[in-house]
Amino acid sequence: MTSADTDVTIRSQVPVADALLVALGSQDFVRLADLFEQDAVLNAVLPDGLHEWTGPERITAAFHRWFGVVDQCELIATDVALHGPRLQMRWRARVSGAHFGTTPYVVEQHVYVDPGPTGRILAMSMLCSGFVMEHSDARG
Repeated sequence: MTSADTDVTIRSQVPVADALLVALGSQDFVRLADLFEQDAVLNAVLPDGLHEWTGPERITAAFHRWFGVVDQCELIATDVALHGPRLQMRWRARVSGAHFGTTPYVVEQHVYVDPGPTGRILAMSMLCSGFVMEHSDARG
């Protein structure tokens, strides 16, 4: 089995992974909110420290602040795996527009997700790189 085959198998076992990546990539925050249990918690280590949000509305508002106020948002790298009962995900996004101007910026986020009783996300722990100006060599 190749790495690509393994990735497809994992994604088919955990549909919330694809749904989350699609919602982020399309900036669909209504769809994103539907992926969280009502008592979901997001704990995130951001460049300015530890933050916590509870409930789909507050969690989605955090994602909206990061990805919803830009003109362009493109997921340029993603990875999904299982770590025991947890879903492990990583994505790198390129954003531009709004307060970033025309210069592309990138951000990488690593998360571990615990499923809730309905299969939605109950807990998410995140490590975020922060937004940094994309190096011109990275765009090929």
